[in-house]
Amino acid sequence: MFQAESYSMTKKTIIQKLSILADAAKYDASCASSGTSKRNSVGKSGIGSTEGMGICHAYAPDGRCISLLKILLTNFCIYDCRYCVNRSSSNVERARFTPEEVVSLTLDFYKRNYIEGLFLSSGIIRSPDYTMEQLVEVARSLREDHGFRGYIHLKTIAEADPALIDAAGRHADRLSVNVELPTDESLSSYAPEKTGQTIRKAMADVKSGIDDRKDAAKSRLIKKARPPGFAPGGQSTQMIVGADGTNDATILTTSSRLYAGYGLKRVYYSAYSPVPDASSDLPPIKPPLIREHRLYQADWMCRFYGFEASEVVSATTDGMLDLSIDPKLAWALANRAHFPVDVNRASRRDLLRVPGLGPKTVKRIIAARRHGRLRLDGLAKLTRSIRTALPFIVAADWSPGGLTDEAGLRQRFTPPPEQLSLFA
Repeated sequence: MFQAESYSMTKKTIIQKLSILADAAKYDASCASSGTSKRNSVGKSGIGSTEGMGICHAYAPDGRCISLLKILLTNFCIYDCRYCVNRSSSNVERARFTPEEVVSLTLDFYKRNYIEGLFLSSGIIRSPDYTMEQLVEVARSLREDHGFRGYIHLKTIAEADPALIDAAGRHADRLSVNVELPTDESLSSYAPEKTGQTIRKAMADVKSGIDDRKDAAKSRLIKKARPPGFAPGGQSTQMIVGADGTNDATILTTSSRLYAGYGLKRVYYSAYSPVPDASSDLPPIKPPLIREHRLYQADWMCRFYGFEASEVVSATTDGMLDLSIDPKLAWALANRAHFPVDVNRASRRDLLRVPGLGPKTVKRIIAARRHGRLRLDGLAKLTRSIRTALPFIVAADWSPGGLTDEAGLRQRFTPPPEQLSLFA
């Protein structure tokens, strides 16, 4: 295999490698730049955006579009994960960058104002430690040799030495260790070289590094003795959806445990993409993208709306989210005894369970009702989703009457089939 690898490197130009390795990186969804402080980078604060090979766009919490160079160091891999297009037995065109080439590309793109940072992942070559050393060298060189102050997200290799993960955290803004599949059983079946225990151990090492730096920062006696940073943007992970038969309830339960146990910033859900020459137990077609979208909505409910994973799917019998309506509305329709909610008296927790009301709107409602009872016209100024909320709330001049229990309420909020098909 290494002879083929060497042949590929000598025959391909940088542009050809970029085309192959940027396309191979598109399967990794855990690419976001939120959660880290903006570095004092070269040039002005406004960063341009352009379409091109390897350039992806993520969004910061303030709405800014962040352009990242998203590539693999190589798509050669010694592992044979059956769901992966870059597995060792896959018949795909291979390429490999050297660390120096990635550094050069990143700096060239950055100076042209194309990108604000780098997202770097890789197939496993030679060994996990060797691959991780190559990834760390890219980040180290950018930071120390070239003074690069842009954003860096490194995909860490779970099987690598903890010392290498620690080194990665000193140079990267965010680290991610992919759990790959929702259960250990599925991982053992589809990716026999990987184990859930090893992946969770790597996550724990990252969390420990983050916590240690936070504790050191709090306990420092002299202001100037500031400890070095460690992945200030935290860590994230990715879970492939639809490759195995795991239902949404199990997926959300796994995500909840990861958030609680490892302090993750984000779990990314990636709909399985059929790969060439796939085994017969893998689905022949891509699952509907609306399922991925519903999982993100459900994930949001658990993280910011106070729901438990078991509540989100409690209305279902098969553990799968309803694809026709969003999970919060599905929960409300299945739990009508909780409604209507009085917007002038309800707690924050109860208001967050009203369809159409999000955390920002609830905060506005609680602030506004201190100055007087809220009427419907005043509430409409606080949210653009007043129509969705009407059957579930009581205001000073509004009561839904029997609307909350109306048999056709679900149909009222269900999009027509042609609209739903846009997500299929």
